[in-house]
Amino acid sequence: MTIGFKGNSFKYEIEAVMKLFLPLITFDFVFEENVTVGNRAVISKDGSSLSVEVVLGEKTARRSLTSDDESSDELSLCRMLYLCMNELTGITPEWGCLTGIRPVKKVNAMLDNGLSKPEIFAKLQDMYMISENKLELAYQTAITQKKYFDSLTNRSFSLYISVPFCPSRCAYCSFVSHSIESAGAKKLLPEYVKMMCAEIEQTSKIAHELSLTPDTIYIGGGTPTALSADQLEAVMHSVKKSFDISKIREYTVEAGRADTITPKKLEIIKENGATRISVNPQTLNDAVLKAISRRHTAQDVLDAFALARKTGFDNINMDTIAGLPTDTYDSFQSTINRLCDLDPESITIHTLTLKRSSSLFSEENLALDSRITDMVNYGQKTLLEHGYLPYYLYRQKNTVDNLENVGYAKKGYECLYNIYIMEEAQTILAVGAAGSTKLVNPHTGKIERLFNYKFPYEYISRHEKMLEKKQKIYDFYGMI
Repeated sequence: MTIGFKGNSFKYEIEAVMKLFLPLITFDFVFEENVTVGNRAVISKDGSSLSVEVVLGEKTARRSLTSDDESSDELSLCRMLYLCMNELTGITPEWGCLTGIRPVKKVNAMLDNGLSKPEIFAKLQDMYMISENKLELAYQTAITQKKYFDSLTNRSFSLYISVPFCPSRCAYCSFVSHSIESAGAKKLLPEYVKMMCAEIEQTSKIAHELSLTPDTIYIGGGTPTALSADQLEAVMHSVKKSFDISKIREYTVEAGRADTITPKKLEIIKENGATRISVNPQTLNDAVLKAISRRHTAQDVLDAFALARKTGFDNINMDTIAGLPTDTYDSFQSTINRLCDLDPESITIHTLTLKRSSSLFSEENLALDSRITDMVNYGQKTLLEHGYLPYYLYRQKNTVDNLENVGYAKKGYECLYNIYIMEEAQTILAVGAAGSTKLVNPHTGKIERLFNYKFPYEYISRHEKMLEKKQKIYDFYGMI
């Protein structure tokens, strides 16, 4: 399909809107040329005159208007394109023409400006045509988050530690993660852990010299518990030695997959100060677990959860994914019900996102039907009924049915790190391969990013050069 642009070059957002309706289509883009044949969308801007024409097969839809605010022309064209595509396809995406990944950020900004709930809903519906259901979800999330923004200080930060290794690679995974069983990983790991501990110490030195206070710690990946008990101990001991964890408000370790959780590792996590862990089933259907290349069973998840409780963890998160291959609505419903029976402190519902680097990426899988919307809606309804409230929300490209990922938690058990990173409210200092440091100016909201090397072998071989880049943290805080 061809998308033609006349008098504008709003390619990024226009393409994103088209993908809401035609996720499998490849687009050709032309600029300042007449496009008159075949399936096409023509996006035109002539001074204050804006128009959109879309042709699909034998059907044509058109919209036009006269603009009185040039700064909103891109959004106006996106709205008109959305209406044309809705007319031609009959598809009504619940997030409207909003394509950003952080919808709650818009609600938070309006709350800060003193707008009421009805005013926020009216403004967002007018701008993006978002459904009432998604507006309510975003608003509830923003209200849950508010007190945690109020508690932030200007010199606080969160520490993220990346362990990009797993027992095996899940079929849906697009992360930079490596099988712990591979010969390459086994060879790299001792040096990787050593280098990561050195980076933790250097990050502590920078933070101390800049009078930055650690607020939350999050060890993620990958699967951090894919490390051996001794390696996990080394990493967590380095954190404990480098930072005053007695003042940390939250310390999370993603124990993650049940096939990596042992009594010894849980004891190490507990003894070294972590206050929150994840035990992530994704599904409690053994056939689905097999389909996504997981090597554990649903019973292994239940056993790991019981072991974590026995070890003394009273803040446990469990992740699920709606739309996994071979999963059904009834099966997903059963997973949610069984998780509610377990009564963890938080449950996250992700929607399957098919990235090109995952083995699941294919046209067949992208063309999944609206049962996934039903799954997500069932999860939302059931968790709310069980006392869980949405506390963070984000969206991704290529998410099935243009849906979202939502963390639900019991009151007082919201993950601060998840809130702060998703709403870009606090500096995140990152350690480890593929770690992304995000520097946030507390006064202006300006953000600068520093990226660690993506792959473990790069992280090791270019470690000194990577540490040199972190000197930019001094420059950033020197301007505040």
